[in-house]
Amino acid sequence: MKKSLVIIGAGGHGKVCSEIARLNGYQTILFLDDNPSKKDIVSGTTADIERYLPDCDFFVALGNNELRKKYLQLLERANGNIVTLIHPQSIISDDFSVGEGSVIMAGVVINPGVRIGKGAIINTSTSLDHDNVIGDYVHIGVGTHLAGTVHIGEETFVGAGVTVINNISVCEDCIVGAGAVVIRDIKEKGTYVGVPVRKIK
Repeated sequence: MKKSLVIIGAGGHGKVCSEIARLNGYQTILFLDDNPSKKDIVSGTTADIERYLPDCDFFVALGNNELRKKYLQLLERANGNIVTLIHPQSIISDDFSVGEGSVIMAGVVINPGVRIGKGAIINTSTSLDHDNVIGDYVHIGVGTHLAGTVHIGEETFVGAGVTVINNISVCEDCIVGAGAVVIRDIKEKGTYVGVPVRKIK
């Protein structure tokens, strides 16, 4: 771990990730963001990534799954040192794995056998019960609860307050709307809402 961390993305998600980074021991945190409205709080844009590669660790704090994947892959190609951030006030089993570039936020509970891919967001006060498999670049929203042996496919977004019963698979590239209840497998890409969930156009 280096003393300095560069966070790509200076929005609200970046703010939360920077706090976790400080709790993880980073002394200096810099932001890069391409949004001109952020120019007063950032150290540059993503065009400046190469300048920081030798001396800094990197984290991509973009809530959009596709953009997060894009910049993580860019950093991988550039041999950047991508870190994972885990809030110290999360409760995590020793029997657990997580890929680089993921974040686990405050109040998260992760039980034995959980496997999380790279570039995933496990948001505040979420619970993942035993043997869940969370794919790469997934975003699990605030206060979501996944029962045992749930599989969430790559780049799927699971909204705030979703409940998924045990032994369910959700395919890649889906959106599950806030407050939904998933009681059967989702096998087709799309947007799903409701109690129980149904696909919408």
